[in-house]
Amino acid sequence: MDGSIGIDYTTPFDYDDAPQPEETPVSQEFYSHVVPTLYSLVFIFGLLGNTLVVLVLFLFKKFRSMTDIFLLNLAISDLLFIVSLPFWAYAAGNKWVFGSTMCKILSAVYDTGFYSGSFFIILLTIDRYLAIVHAVFAMKARTVLYGTLTSGFTWGLASLASVPTLMFSMVQKRKEGPRCSLSTGETNTLKHLLVSMRVILGLIVPWLIMLFCYVKILMVLMKNRNDKKMKAIRLIFVIMVVYSIFWVPYNVTLLLITYQDSFFTHSNDNLVLAFQVTETIAMSHCCINPVIYAFVGEKFRKYLSTLFRKCTVVSRCKVCLGAGLPSLERSFSSISTLEHDISTGL
Repeated sequence: MDGSIGIDYTTPFDYDDAPQPEETPVSQEFYSHVVPTLYSLVFIFGLLGNTLVVLVLFLFKKFRSMTDIFLLNLAISDLLFIVSLPFWAYAAGNKWVFGSTMCKILSAVYDTGFYSGSFFIILLTIDRYLAIVHAVFAMKARTVLYGTLTSGFTWGLASLASVPTLMFSMVQKRKEGPRCSLSTGETNTLKHLLVSMRVILGLIVPWLIMLFCYVKILMVLMKNRNDKKMKAIRLIFVIMVVYSIFWVPYNVTLLLITYQDSFFTHSNDNLVLAFQVTETIAMSHCCINPVIYAFVGEKFRKYLSTLFRKCTVVSRCKVCLGAGLPSLERSFSSISTLEHDISTGL
């Protein structure tokens, strides 16, 4: 790299042509030894949780509502995000050996999963808002058709947002070996633009929409308080707090490390470790999404229990995937769930 310090961040969202704070021994140790392990754990648990959500939706829910459509797409976006992690984990512990084409593809896949995940969280929030605050209008608007069309548009928007990553990702030669990262040239203008877009679309817009929608929902729920509604209020509080805990530190650190000349009089080497840690925490949010948006519902837990019982022995999996499902679905049709309470306005 010419005229700049090379830093192996944990993902391709790095800028090799701009001055960067130098890695410390602690950050080097964290990156090469801890990050691969953490990425592997996120991959395993994220893959398991989101795959279970997809299975439950296909086998039991049958996509009868807009909520089901958005939950499916959120799980798919998390899986898309997760599928690139083994490559970044290997590159963190070793070096980039997958070539230039894979560098571009995996970087774009990573960003598409990142943006689509944020967008579908927004859609799920709006879906709850319509169901509770505008219940009459929601009866016409919250259909499977509109959910499918909205999801298609959302995937197009997420793909469009990842185009810069596809264009500017490339394999860079470093003293520690080849590395896949974004290269924005000698000017900082493009770097600042991409970071600003990432923070605005990945944090500020989702957080503001969630804040507005959930405040309105809470105002409606507080008018007639009961046990079920208090559970819904607690769930809403958990969603906001968890989303903030996982994403705010990462975005703040990303801004600090990008605009460090404006915040610091000299290079702050601790930002490297802070960025690596907060980014890993943010990534693990894909493991939390299934818990928050699906498994908190009693019906989802019942479906999972049934799925596990039927598939305990491999030879019995045919029963799980075959004729037993209609009767199972009928047997659980009357179960009340928190997710159902929220989506139907309690």
